[in-house]
Amino acid sequence: MKGEFGMKSKVTTRGQVSIPSQIRKRFNIEPESRVDWIVEANVIKVVPLPKDPVAAFRGRGSRKYSTEQFIKERRSEREREDGKDKTI
Repeated sequence: MKGEFGMKSKVTTRGQVSIPSQIRKRFNIEPESRVDWIVEANVIKVVPLPKDPVAAFRGRGSRKYSTEQFIKERRSEREREDGKDKTI
């Protein structure tokens, strides 16, 4: 998706940001949806979280997503989280 959207939002005095309509529609972000804010170096990523994480994960084991891949991703996430703790 890199370079697909070039939209800007304004941060309010309360620190709130509106998600542009095209992005909300594309990623099915509705009122009460949750998002994850990820900081990587000087880049901020906003990732929509599924309403039902169990249902979103269901069926992945039947494909090429292996336990080894899952463990590798969790280790990577844990390293990022540990790095965040050190900077705070």
